[in-house]
Amino acid sequence: MAQAVDHTAVEFSMVRTGRANPGILSRIAVDYYGTTTPLQQIAGFSVPEARMLVVQPYDKASIPAIERAIHEADLGLNPSNDGNIIRLAFPALTEERRRDLIRMVRHIAEEGRIAIRNVRRHIKDDMEALEGEISEDDIRRGEKELQELTDASVHKLDELLGHKEEELLEV
Repeated sequence: MAQAVDHTAVEFSMVRTGRANPGILSRIAVDYYGTTTPLQQIAGFSVPEARMLVVQPYDKASIPAIERAIHEADLGLNPSNDGNIIRLAFPALTEERRRDLIRMVRHIAEEGRIAIRNVRRHIKDDMEALEGEISEDDIRRGEKELQELTDASVHKLDELLGHKEEELLEV
Protein backbone atom coordinates (compact mmCIF):
# COMPACT_ATOMS: atom_id res chain seq x y z
CA MET A 1 0.00 0.00 0.00
CA ALA A 2 2.90 2.31 0.80
CA GLN A 3 4.30 1.60 -2.66
CA ALA A 4 0.98 2.62 -4.22
CA VAL A 5 1.03 5.90 -2.27
CA ASP A 6 4.67 6.53 -3.24
CA HIS A 7 3.96 5.77 -6.89
CA THR A 8 1.01 8.17 -6.87
CA ALA A 9 3.20 10.87 -5.32
CA VAL A 10 5.73 10.38 -8.14
CA GLU A 11 2.93 10.59 -10.70
CA PHE A 12 1.75 13.85 -9.08
CA SER A 13 5.24 15.30 -9.40
CA MET A 14 5.10 14.67 -13.16
CA VAL A 15 2.08 16.97 -13.53
CA ARG A 16 3.26 20.40 -14.56
CA THR A 17 2.14 23.30 -12.44
CA GLY A 18 2.84 26.95 -13.14
CA ARG A 19 6.10 26.69 -11.20
CA ALA A 20 9.43 25.29 -12.33
CA ASN A 21 10.05 21.88 -10.82
CA PRO A 22 13.01 19.66 -11.75
CA GLY A 23 10.88 16.59 -10.94
CA ILE A 24 9.01 17.06 -14.21
CA LEU A 25 12.18 16.00 -16.07
CA SER A 26 12.81 12.87 -13.99
CA ARG A 27 11.37 10.48 -16.58
CA ILE A 28 13.14 11.93 -19.59
CA ALA A 29 15.71 9.66 -21.20
CA VAL A 30 18.28 11.06 -23.63
CA ASP A 31 19.97 9.21 -26.50
CA TYR A 32 23.52 9.90 -25.30
CA TYR A 33 26.17 8.49 -27.64
CA GLY A 34 23.86 5.65 -28.67
CA THR A 35 22.82 4.78 -25.12
CA THR A 36 19.50 5.74 -23.55
CA THR A 37 20.48 7.61 -20.40
CA PRO A 38 18.30 9.34 -17.77
CA LEU A 39 18.59 13.12 -18.06
CA GLN A 40 19.60 13.58 -14.41
CA GLN A 41 22.75 11.49 -15.05
CA ILE A 42 24.05 13.79 -17.79
CA ALA A 43 22.92 17.21 -16.55
CA GLY A 44 22.38 19.30 -13.45
CA PHE A 45 19.25 21.33 -12.73
CA SER A 46 18.62 24.67 -11.07
CA VAL A 47 15.61 26.94 -10.60
CA PRO A 48 16.81 30.57 -10.78
CA GLU A 49 13.24 31.95 -10.95
CA ALA A 50 9.79 30.62 -10.14
CA ARG A 51 8.97 30.00 -13.80
CA MET A 52 12.42 29.13 -15.16
CA LEU A 53 14.28 25.82 -15.04
CA VAL A 54 17.91 25.65 -16.12
CA VAL A 55 19.43 22.39 -17.34
CA GLN A 56 23.23 22.42 -17.35
CA PRO A 57 24.69 19.45 -19.27
CA TYR A 58 27.98 18.04 -18.06
CA ASP A 59 28.95 17.55 -21.72
CA LYS A 60 28.11 20.49 -24.01
CA ALA A 61 27.97 18.16 -27.02
CA SER A 62 24.83 16.58 -25.54
CA ILE A 63 22.75 19.79 -25.71
CA PRO A 64 20.99 18.93 -29.03
CA ALA A 65 20.12 15.43 -27.77
CA ILE A 66 18.74 16.84 -24.51
CA GLU A 67 16.64 19.41 -26.38
CA ARG A 68 15.29 16.67 -28.67
CA ALA A 69 14.39 14.49 -25.66
CA ILE A 70 12.55 17.37 -23.96
CA HIS A 71 10.59 18.09 -27.17
CA GLU A 72 9.70 14.41 -27.57
CA ALA A 73 8.53 14.19 -23.94
CA ASP A 74 5.68 16.56 -24.90
CA LEU A 75 5.71 18.53 -21.65
CA GLY A 76 4.51 21.74 -23.26
CA LEU A 77 7.92 23.34 -22.73
CA ASN A 78 10.15 24.89 -25.39
CA PRO A 79 13.84 24.56 -24.56
CA SER A 80 16.22 27.32 -25.60
CA ASN A 81 19.99 27.15 -25.30
CA ASP A 82 22.89 29.55 -25.40
CA GLY A 83 25.53 26.92 -26.15
CA ASN A 84 26.23 26.21 -22.47
CA ILE A 85 22.88 25.71 -20.76
CA ILE A 86 19.28 24.95 -21.68
CA ARG A 87 16.53 27.19 -20.33
CA LEU A 88 12.95 25.99 -19.92
CA ALA A 89 10.38 28.73 -19.39
CA PHE A 90 7.16 27.57 -17.73
CA PRO A 91 4.23 29.53 -19.17
CA ALA A 92 1.45 30.62 -16.83
CA LEU A 93 -1.47 28.20 -16.74
CA THR A 94 -4.88 29.27 -18.01
CA GLU A 95 -7.95 28.57 -15.89
CA GLU A 96 -9.13 25.94 -18.36
CA ARG A 97 -5.75 24.17 -18.30
CA ARG A 98 -5.79 24.23 -14.49
CA ARG A 99 -9.19 22.49 -14.48
CA ASP A 100 -7.90 19.88 -16.95
CA LEU A 101 -4.84 19.24 -14.77
CA ILE A 102 -7.01 18.91 -11.65
CA ARG A 103 -9.17 16.36 -13.49
CA MET A 104 -6.03 14.46 -14.48
CA VAL A 105 -4.64 14.57 -10.92
CA ARG A 106 -7.93 13.25 -9.53
CA HIS A 107 -7.79 10.40 -12.04
CA ILE A 108 -4.23 9.56 -10.93
CA ALA A 109 -5.40 9.60 -7.30
CA GLU A 110 -8.28 7.26 -8.13
CA GLU A 111 -5.83 4.85 -9.78
CA GLY A 112 -3.81 4.94 -6.55
CA ARG A 113 -6.93 4.17 -4.50
CA ILE A 114 -7.72 1.25 -6.81
CA ALA A 115 -4.17 -0.10 -6.33
CA ILE A 116 -4.58 0.15 -2.54
CA ARG A 117 -7.93 -1.65 -2.66
CA ASN A 118 -6.41 -4.38 -4.85
CA VAL A 119 -3.68 -4.94 -2.27
CA ARG A 120 -6.33 -5.14 0.46
CA ARG A 121 -8.37 -7.65 -1.55
CA HIS A 122 -5.33 -9.89 -2.22
CA ILE A 123 -4.31 -9.88 1.44
CA LYS A 124 -7.89 -10.56 2.54
CA ASP A 125 -8.07 -13.52 0.13
CA ASP A 126 -4.79 -14.83 1.55
CA MET A 127 -6.12 -14.54 5.10
CA GLU A 128 -9.36 -16.33 4.19
CA ALA A 129 -7.30 -19.11 2.59
CA LEU A 130 -5.73 -19.69 6.02
CA GLU A 131 -9.15 -20.46 7.50
CA GLY A 132 -8.85 -23.72 9.41
CA GLU A 133 -5.17 -23.13 10.19
CA ILE A 134 -5.96 -20.07 12.32
CA SER A 135 -9.12 -19.15 14.22
CA GLU A 136 -11.94 -17.08 12.78
CA ASP A 137 -11.33 -14.49 15.51
CA ASP A 138 -7.75 -14.05 14.29
CA ILE A 139 -8.99 -13.67 10.73
CA ARG A 140 -11.54 -11.02 11.76
CA ARG A 141 -8.91 -9.21 13.83
CA GLY A 142 -6.54 -9.29 10.85
CA GLU A 143 -9.24 -7.99 8.54
CA LYS A 144 -9.95 -5.12 10.94
CA GLU A 145 -6.24 -4.19 11.05
CA LEU A 146 -6.07 -4.50 7.27
CA GLN A 147 -8.99 -2.09 6.91
CA GLU A 148 -7.29 0.38 9.25
CA LEU A 149 -4.10 0.22 7.14
CA THR A 150 -6.18 0.69 4.00
CA ASP A 151 -7.96 3.71 5.46
CA ALA A 152 -4.64 5.25 6.55
CA SER A 153 -3.13 4.75 3.09
CA VAL A 154 -6.17 6.26 1.36
CA HIS A 155 -6.03 9.20 3.78
CA LYS A 156 -2.35 9.83 2.89
CA LEU A 157 -3.25 9.71 -0.78
CA ASP A 158 -6.13 12.16 -0.26
CA GLU A 159 -3.74 14.55 1.54
CA LEU A 160 -1.34 14.39 -1.39
CA LEU A 161 -4.24 15.09 -3.75
CA GLY A 162 -5.33 18.09 -1.69
CA HIS A 163 -1.83 19.57 -1.74
CA LYS A 164 -1.52 19.05 -5.50
CA GLU A 165 -4.90 20.64 -6.16
CA GLU A 166 -3.91 23.68 -4.04
CA GLU A 167 -0.66 23.91 -5.96
CA LEU A 168 -2.51 23.81 -9.29
CA LEU A 169 -5.05 26.45 -8.25
CA GLU A 170 -2.35 28.80 -6.96
CA VAL A 171 -1.97 31.76 -9.31
